[in-house]
Amino acid sequence: MTSPWMVDIHTHLFPDWMERDRWKYAEKDRVFKEIYGNEKARMVSKDEMIQAMDKEGVAVSVVFGFPWEDQGINREHNDYILEAASHHPDRLVPFACLNPLAPNAVDEVLRCVDRGAKGVGEMAFYDRAIDDEVMEHLRPLMEILKEAGLPLLIHTNEPVGHRYPGKSMKNLTEIELLVRNFPENIIILAHWGGGILFFELMKEIKALFQNVYYDTAASPFLYQPKIFSVAGELVGFDRILLGTDYPLIPPTRYLKQISEVIKDEEKVHAICRDNARRLLRLSS
Repeated sequence: MTSPWMVDIHTHLFPDWMERDRWKYAEKDRVFKEIYGNEKARMVSKDEMIQAMDKEGVAVSVVFGFPWEDQGINREHNDYILEAASHHPDRLVPFACLNPLAPNAVDEVLRCVDRGAKGVGEMAFYDRAIDDEVMEHLRPLMEILKEAGLPLLIHTNEPVGHRYPGKSMKNLTEIELLVRNFPENIIILAHWGGGILFFELMKEIKALFQNVYYDTAASPFLYQPKIFSVAGELVGFDRILLGTDYPLIPPTRYLKQISEVIKDEEKVHAICRDNARRLLRLSS
């Protein structure tokens, strides 16, 4: 067992009954069926998460559910996440997951923040583009987050390469539009922002993305290890957050890749712990 020290910004928790009845839930949500319909797709509960964190050396995990189309299921899932975090307040940081297009989305954000949610995520738009209509629905939610100083973590994916469950975004301009509409919000782009970080070599994008962070979720499946050193040079090591998408991939697999290409211990600690602690305002 490794002494816990890392902070994982991107993990998924599911209540026992959702795993037990996954096919019932799969019938209600096409994307959930695509990603979790196969029984080989792992789902973990709060107790399994804590056990894995102890084994893998993770001190704190940001936990969230799944962006269900049905806001009623989102509420059910959010209640589980909030309860899990209340049982392990020093280990689990809850984010609220929701459908921003639902009529009661604002109420759900306020409810979850009032109960201790420290951000919103992983938000995702699997079945549609992030367009002007979506921006209008997001506006009141982003205002709540901005006023509270809380981040939005949003699903992105690279628009090239092979297909896989959950891959949907076809145009990186959707991400630019999101940041351009909400430049003062803290935005965490999951999965390296789908590669938009490379465009921070453009002065315009660099200036626009000052409040944008990148998480590393699913990186071992997508990129060579040198993505960590290249990204650090492009956007700064202070804007990269360890995210594992656990239970998809264990944290130590990321740490192995990071250690292969980054020999500066301070930079490793920045990615794996310090940046997230600063962003989430966690005590040391």
